[in-house]
Amino acid sequence: MLVNCVAYTEGRKLADIPKEDISEYLERPNCFVWVGLKDPEPSELEEMRQEFGLHELAVEDARHGHQRPKIEEYGDSLFAVVQTIELKDDDLHVGEVDIFVGPNYILSIRRHTEKGFQEVRARCEREPQLLKNGSGYVLYALMDAVVDRYFPVLDALESALERIEEQILVKNAARSNIEGLYALKQKLMTLKHAVDPLMEAVGNLYGGRVPQVCAGMREYFRDVFDHLQRLHASIEGIRDMQTTAIQVNLGMINLNETEVTKKLAGWAAIIAIPTLIAGIYGMNFKNIPEYDWAYGYPVAMAAMIAIDIALYVWFKKIRWL
Repeated sequence: MLVNCVAYTEGRKLADIPKEDISEYLERPNCFVWVGLKDPEPSELEEMRQEFGLHELAVEDARHGHQRPKIEEYGDSLFAVVQTIELKDDDLHVGEVDIFVGPNYILSIRRHTEKGFQEVRARCEREPQLLKNGSGYVLYALMDAVVDRYFPVLDALESALERIEEQILVKNAARSNIEGLYALKQKLMTLKHAVDPLMEAVGNLYGGRVPQVCAGMREYFRDVFDHLQRLHASIEGIRDMQTTAIQVNLGMINLNETEVTKKLAGWAAIIAIPTLIAGIYGMNFKNIPEYDWAYGYPVAMAAMIAIDIALYVWFKKIRWL
């Protein structure tokens, strides 16, 4: 679906144009065209390939989707893939933005993501001095917007970890804590897989040989790289905290099992005393002491109760019961 098709010249919006007129505006000096697509059909991609002269391999990647974040150079053009991550109902939804960048065009294609880039377009149009840099600045603005959207997701994951940590010392919550920690681990890995490859790719846009289409934008791409580094460091920090939380939770499980074992051992000892005495006096030998004594039964019962009470008090004192 075509979302936008706009021509810009000298950093200012020229007009919303029909896609049939793209070729005409591409021929104008100091003019570039920005096209936005959402979940396009193969026929739409083929149409854009012909309009902009896109490389077939890049178009093939965009057609199939599910690409690893990357930036590839094809002659005087770039093909960038970034992943969008949206938090919905406590689940992470991963989308994708494919960006084709040339000297006089930029084509952005978003898949499986609801939030668009209207605010990015508005931001670019509010900054004509920067928009004069052409499609390279638009690439920066799109990548910067995607990276900035990672931070609320990271904050939500950090808050989830804090909630789980508060429950670690709560009894009978070990199973739910482990389930929550491993679910959090999966979400962190999803975010990490979006951040780390992109950080490596963006590093090439400000260090070393910078593609011509991004010339003059080194500082801006370095800013995106710095944001990605912060995200990477925060993810690693949360992962370390999560590992510690799992170890503590497993320790609590072992501690609870030890407490249960102590209680079972204590009650077993209490039950063993009357069982022992009753077993001895149930052996049916004639010469058992007090066997024919009239008070033998009450005395035996009293001895059982007294010993069990003494054991119970002692086990309570040492916190086995």
